[in-house]
Amino acid sequence: MDIFICLSQVISQIKQLVTELEEDFYLSSLLLPYIYDHSDMGMACGQFEGQREVILVRKKMEIRRVLTLFIVFLILQRGEGQLSQGFYNATCPDVESIVRKAVENKFKQTFVTIPATLRLFFHDCFIGGCDASIMISSPNGDAEKDAPDNLSLAGDGFDTVIKAKQAVEAKCPKVVSCADIMAIAARDVVVLAGGPSFEVELGRRDGLVSQASRVAGKLPQPNFNLGQLNTMFAKNNLTQTDMIALSGAHTVGFSHCSRFANRLYSFSPSSPVDPDLDPTYAQQLKQECPQNVDPSIAVNMDPVTPQNFDNKYFKNLVAKKGLFTSDEVLFTNPASKPTVVHFSKKQNFFNGAFITAMAKLGRVGVKTGKAGEIRLDCTSFNS
Repeated sequence: MDIFICLSQVISQIKQLVTELEEDFYLSSLLLPYIYDHSDMGMACGQFEGQREVILVRKKMEIRRVLTLFIVFLILQRGEGQLSQGFYNATCPDVESIVRKAVENKFKQTFVTIPATLRLFFHDCFIGGCDASIMISSPNGDAEKDAPDNLSLAGDGFDTVIKAKQAVEAKCPKVVSCADIMAIAARDVVVLAGGPSFEVELGRRDGLVSQASRVAGKLPQPNFNLGQLNTMFAKNNLTQTDMIALSGAHTVGFSHCSRFANRLYSFSPSSPVDPDLDPTYAQQLKQECPQNVDPSIAVNMDPVTPQNFDNKYFKNLVAKKGLFTSDEVLFTNPASKPTVVHFSKKQNFFNGAFITAMAKLGRVGVKTGKAGEIRLDCTSFNS
């Protein structure tokens, strides 16, 4: 049934109830944003933002009937599909410990496991939702991972998810999705780097589409200004605070020199070096990234504590040591500066906001219920 027709029918029934009631009681249709935030049809329901009706209900006993209508509507639209922290309690109760062990083993091989896995999760969620579509390999080179914006994703992130999936399949075959394994692994690498631990909602299904053509314009770029960043994140139901908190993951990130070379050598005709870049830091970057350097060369995004998940990233922004324009603009723009300063002063402020943002990121475009599939091999669709 079309989402708008279905919701229209529900509201129509509620209005009909209103005409039968007596005592004054106001009920705002607050379930609309709940549906928007938590269901598979969020994009469709997004058009109802700003159109929330306040319905006059005249008997408190009738509230239950009103809520029941919405709950039935929600269940019908989502099938089995709500994400939950205990989703695998009955089918694979040890899934998180299995994934954690696999991630720890990979981390022992290379620290790159941490930034690579985090970035992989972010890219996956921003392109068609958190459905592990980024994992698909195509012999024709036209899968999501083959898009230009994804070519810099480190192989260690992919390998982390693949190894974790293999370990899970050995204990719980055909039960746990690659999308959920990636979400768990993203949390685990944060913890391994000294960041906060948090619960992960599970129940995602793996997507059935992975196309390079879907990527363009879906990921933030190093030269984005604050408006462009906010617009892109808002499309994924993430606020400015969420965006700033997620940017804090750059504290363990790295970047190839080509991604920020313009700030060092060709920023503007009057100033080859970006004036918003600390001069000493700029000289350090020039030594690490001379002109025409090997494109495979990369530098840490946090020059102070690159292997610790801490709030040093925000302290660096205050000190004019943000690597990308899109990093430093968070401090130079008055609209976002207070949040950066706030996070730079207290690690706990950043941790709390990051946990909230990661939960919201993990809900973006998820497939649940009977949508998608449980992939047997994360790199290929089930036959």
